[in-house]
Amino acid sequence: MLDSLPQSEDENLLVGYNTSDDAGVYRLSEELALVTTADFITPPVNDPFVYGQIAAANALSDVYAMGGQPKVCLNLLCFPSKLLPHKDLEQIIAGALSKITEAGAVLAGGHSVEDDEPKFGLSVTGLVHPDKFWTNAGAQPGDALVLTKPLGSGVLFNANLKRWVSESAMQRCIEALICLNKGAAEIMRKYDIHAVTDVTGFGLGGHGLEMAKASNVKLRLKMADLPLFDEAIAMYDKGMSTGVNSHNEKLIGAYLEYEKEFSASQKQMILDPQTSGGLLAALPADQAAELVKDLAQIPTPAAVIIGEVISSGGKPGLIIA
Repeated sequence: MLDSLPQSEDENLLVGYNTSDDAGVYRLSEELALVTTADFITPPVNDPFVYGQIAAANALSDVYAMGGQPKVCLNLLCFPSKLLPHKDLEQIIAGALSKITEAGAVLAGGHSVEDDEPKFGLSVTGLVHPDKFWTNAGAQPGDALVLTKPLGSGVLFNANLKRWVSESAMQRCIEALICLNKGAAEIMRKYDIHAVTDVTGFGLGGHGLEMAKASNVKLRLKMADLPLFDEAIAMYDKGMSTGVNSHNEKLIGAYLEYEKEFSASQKQMILDPQTSGGLLAALPADQAAELVKDLAQIPTPAAVIIGEVISSGGKPGLIIA
């Protein structure tokens, strides 16, 4: 849609929407650039405080994916004030504020509207050096791919509505989602990172494809090495899915190939939409094992080499091995 509109030209806009990156980057000076993003979600859980935490971590992640440090946040809120108690609203904001504070940022206000269901997130402004930000466009053949959170939260949240998921599996999932990508990003800055994105609604496949297209490469992902939330595969085996999987499949289908046979449930893990997912980073293969070792010391919800970057051969895409 944006491509059909008049294009604004500004040499200080270092990252716009052309590569489907996680946030925009605008240069203010030779030493300072703004990282700007906005994201909001519907409630994945019933607890309003946890909802606020997840939504905030999800929005803040876009700044971390660009190598930036969040500084100022604004609430973005839709709320059915005639249906839900004011206490729920307070708890949503309180949960978000706990994550904003943990990120070292401040809450400066926001905007709210009446709506039929809750929707909450943040507009986040961060800072980064104009020569040191990350994008999804720099992956190089020979790079290794590292992921910092497990996959499968989408199907777990849907299955939990039917009480199919064990309490322990759901709790581990929620703990990963409220975990900021702050620590992972800080560790990654010590390495020669070529490209980064965070894995959210388009799933590993969709966001991986954005990196592949922007970098003009192919990503070769190893199914056996993908970190998965407990019981996620089992929920697909039982027939559960999400309303987004089919959309994600259409998005990547023409660019996706499998090197071997996989079960239908395994294939769905590539499509599963994540909320507040992990960082997917491409870096030199000889640095990847050390990065994983450092990430495991934080600790992160996951720290796994999940594949490699190879030449596109003229057509960017994804290979599942």
